[in-house]
Amino acid sequence: MKKFSLANSAALVTGSSKGIGQAIADGLHEAGAAVVYHGNTARPAAIPPGCTFVDGDLLAPDAPAKLVAAAFAVQPRLDLLVANAGSFFDRPFLEMDAATWDKTMNLNVRATYFLCQAFAKELIARNRPGAIVIVSSTNGFQSEEDSTAYDSSKGALVMMTRSLAQALIGHGIRVNGLAPGLIRTPLTAALGSGDKAKHYEKKILLKRLGEPEDCAGTAVFLLSPASAYIVGQVVVVDGGLTVSQIGRM
Repeated sequence: MKKFSLANSAALVTGSSKGIGQAIADGLHEAGAAVVYHGNTARPAAIPPGCTFVDGDLLAPDAPAKLVAAAFAVQPRLDLLVANAGSFFDRPFLEMDAATWDKTMNLNVRATYFLCQAFAKELIARNRPGAIVIVSSTNGFQSEEDSTAYDSSKGALVMMTRSLAQALIGHGIRVNGLAPGLIRTPLTAALGSGDKAKHYEKKILLKRLGEPEDCAGTAVFLLSPASAYIVGQVVVVDGGLTVSQIGRM
């Protein structure tokens, strides 16, 4: 269907040098969008030919605005944003320190908020409609052991999705969210294939951990004309992880 095509769009995907972000960026590229990839390293070899790449650490207060400016400089047609960049720095709650808490909130929450603001300002200045997808997590709905700062940050992104949707819809900018469950990425590599992975597989209705590519189709849909009447929603992509209370024995 043409409504699922992104052939006339251009997208910036933050944190797209690996993992979920890279899979989403690849999916947008396959759907026809011109994609600007982003990471805080040199350009990865896996980025498709013809796609552009901008680097930058989003922890600095002015980094989101600088990144958006750089992205528009290399791709002036930008009208789509996937705010995916984020990470996990947690330690047990009673051992948490202010520096670790601040680092989590600055990257996962503050950077996302001001990235969306800078992107929206650019679209409004150009009188251009657009769409934003904020990547949160099932941790925004359900807590996890030794994950208090991360859980708090992802919960903030769930509400940020709804709040920014209301703030920006009058400018023709739709905001929705994507909440991945347990996805095999460098961030979850410690799960491996041992007892922990087997435990989670019993809880997940599809009986497997997700792959980054499992998130790509949802992102394409939420950014495409096919979802034109969807605003302020957070779509959970978790294989059924959060559906069952107990899981299989």
